[in-house]
Amino acid sequence: MDEAVKRMILTTLAGFALVHQSAFAQTLADPTRPPAALDPGRAAGAAGDGQPRLQSVLIAARAGGRHVAVIDGETVRLGETFRGARVARMTQTEVELVRGRERQVLRLAAADQTPAVQ
Repeated sequence: MDEAVKRMILTTLAGFALVHQSAFAQTLADPTRPPAALDPGRAAGAAGDGQPRLQSVLIAARAGGRHVAVIDGETVRLGETFRGARVARMTQTEVELVRGRERQVLRLAAADQTPAVQ
């Protein structure tokens, strides 16, 4: 067989193998996402109340630094919009969303109050 034909056949077979392999590739899990049991919005059997859930707030230590929050898995900055509402205010534990005259304050869920075993 001619070398060019052999190369073409091998290249075609390799391409099919890559396509077949990628069809069965798994989606990588986010290693920073809390387990479903600790996330009331994702917990199995949790009743969804339709309200957005504040999951994290990061505020830079220096004055005027970056303010970032994670709401329902979406990262938003102070002044940006989340589902049509402007992120108007952030503290270490709260984010205020403003949509027209409507204001909604999201609060971080209280951490487990069980004392740590030492």
